[in-house]
Amino acid sequence: MKRIYVNLIIGLFVCGLTSCEDKLADLYTNPDQTSQGSIGKFFTRMLNNDRVRPSYWNVRTFLVMHPAKYTQTVSFTNSERRYMQQLSYIDDFWRDYYTPTGAGIIAHLREMEKLYAAMPEEGKSQADVYMNAAKVVCADQTSQMVDLWGDIPFAEAGGLNLKGSSVPAVFDDAKIIYARLLEMLEDASAYFANAELDSRVQTAFSQQDILLNGSVEGWQRYANSVRLRLLMRISFENENLAQAEVMEMLNNPGAYPLVDEAAHDVLLEPLSNYNDNMRNALVEVSSHVAPEFLLDQVMKPAGDPRIRVWFDKNSSGGVQNADYFSMPSNISSTVQDANISQGRYAILDSATFLFNRAFPGIVITSAEVNFLKAEALQRWGAENDARTAYEKGVEDAVRFMFYLNQLGGGAEDPLTQEELESLLANPLVAYAGTPNELLSKIWTQKWLHFGFMQSIQGWAELRRTKVPALTFVPDLGTPDAQLPPSRLIYPSSEKTYNSVNYAAVAEKDTPIGKIFWDVRQ
Repeated sequence: MKRIYVNLIIGLFVCGLTSCEDKLADLYTNPDQTSQGSIGKFFTRMLNNDRVRPSYWNVRTFLVMHPAKYTQTVSFTNSERRYMQQLSYIDDFWRDYYTPTGAGIIAHLREMEKLYAAMPEEGKSQADVYMNAAKVVCADQTSQMVDLWGDIPFAEAGGLNLKGSSVPAVFDDAKIIYARLLEMLEDASAYFANAELDSRVQTAFSQQDILLNGSVEGWQRYANSVRLRLLMRISFENENLAQAEVMEMLNNPGAYPLVDEAAHDVLLEPLSNYNDNMRNALVEVSSHVAPEFLLDQVMKPAGDPRIRVWFDKNSSGGVQNADYFSMPSNISSTVQDANISQGRYAILDSATFLFNRAFPGIVITSAEVNFLKAEALQRWGAENDARTAYEKGVEDAVRFMFYLNQLGGGAEDPLTQEELESLLANPLVAYAGTPNELLSKIWTQKWLHFGFMQSIQGWAELRRTKVPALTFVPDLGTPDAQLPPSRLIYPSSEKTYNSVNYAAVAEKDTPIGKIFWDVRQ
């Protein structure tokens, strides 16, 4: 594994040797032209993130092995070591954040900062749009790193790219990092609210921006929505701050536009030369089988219309199963494996998931944002407003799943308004009950919407809210990991190459430690 301060130039050289995507190569402005062009190039590399897209390596080695398993949004057999963290795969994920082997959020941001600092004022004004968009991407991705590990190297990380000196970076306090990320998002939102790009800058930005196609408004909505997400994430740890800032946003929608309509969803489309799918990543570890709690306790009792585009019934003995059957979690792995091989359990839908080459990377959606609004309004606002946001969240979540099915060429019957109304009227979903029951419904529907593809968010929210109340069969054969962890442990490469700074956080490096926002009992 490479150190977090690996030389970016080496990374780009390796990228060239391994034939980086032709699509992206077209976006790389000639470095012999303007510095602004180089900043645009590094910005595009930040966006081209296979830890956001449903790439084989990300799904197979990280999502279904860790956060999706810990949230029960995929199935898994009761084999030994099932909750054990896979250290080499964790190392890969960590590396891809810091170095240019992946999206290299830190490495590419530091290169942008270095170029920006050397620009004349006129050049800086033209590059500001890239720098502020990069802030949003960095805040989004860095918050996920904090949610997974807690304290991480941040302020000093990427020193070789920024200053040319390879000084190992200290681990910053997770709470302090979150505060800095919130500032970055607020600053970026203010910039985009007033940005007026000249035609040349707009054209160049639109070309390099493979996420939002150069939409200044889209970046403002993205920044505000991630800020809302992070404020709600800390809302049990620092409720006064969260309440004040969230309600200021919700009470001033003109000043703080959000991703609260499906038309504003932030999705990272696959590159034009992408020809893979998720089948192998899911089937290789039996994560394609219907998970019990999700199907039997949440979807089926509610008559959820998403079932038909989420799962296929599957066939046993050449005959289609009579219903959508989930895999029981309380039987031996031997029986589970035998039943899987015989096709006794429903599996993830082939059009929506397994063979869907058009499946996008899901950054943030209107469903999530409306669930965030619903929680905030239920706790600090008017219940009727919370109901409106919640029902909008459920509707957008359902429509989003049908949209994914259509992207994959699905032939299921279209969603009807009657089905939506029936779902919202079902007692398990209907917005009725005590305040705590209403919050539980919001959190359960958001957990369902996240599924396995957004299970990093789902795991963070599960730890924050403790909803839904999942039951895990203990792995008694693995004493050190009988149940899922509450955080990831630091990669071995960081312990080796950043040993002095690791020593300062070593006592916190336990799988049962808690992230600072995890305070609800």
